[in-house]
Amino acid sequence: MKIHRNIQTLVALITLFFLSAQRLNAYILQYKEQFYRLYHLHYVQYPDDTMENIYWLEQALKADFANPLYAEALIENETQWEKYRYLFMMHLNLKMIEQYLFLGNKWNKRNAYFYNAPWKEQNLDSLNTAETCFRTALIYWKDALEWATKARDSRFRFISLKRAQNWEEEAVRIERKTLDYEKTINRELANLQAVRERFTAMDENTY
Repeated sequence: MKIHRNIQTLVALITLFFLSAQRLNAYILQYKEQFYRLYHLHYVQYPDDTMENIYWLEQALKADFANPLYAEALIENETQWEKYRYLFMMHLNLKMIEQYLFLGNKWNKRNAYFYNAPWKEQNLDSLNTAETCFRTALIYWKDALEWATKARDSRFRFISLKRAQNWEEEAVRIERKTLDYEKTINRELANLQAVRERFTAMDENTY
């Protein structure tokens, strides 16, 4: 898909930019925790900000864990360390979902007004980009579910990680289905398709 290739190209360009920046920095990034600390929310989330966050989160997903001494939670034994790793992977995937939803909503069109007819093709292209972002978010949701299930194993039920209570809450919400990104994303995709159909039906007589 052309739109998908465009996003891949953008991601590649941003990757090259950040790799160049890292070479100029004496601080070597190699662990999940280090990359995760570079992820941050902006008051106004511009596409470039979102792409930057996606880059850091992708690197965090691929990197190794730091020594438990440098974990994002207090780790005192091997069982805590195992649960921490599951929760961290779940959390990273949830953050990726959020970023792709932010990105998709920058291109999503909530309505197809008749006076938008002269820009029909541009609007359809924008919807394709939004759909690609939403479907990518679904992939990360599947991974988040797997890690959340592991973190909620009976072996860990009475183990609470200090400084990671919010991750624990995310896993509980997933288990109870009060956090269900699949439902949210499917709703967005259905709305997007309805708008796409209205744009597709437009012709020279629409405006």
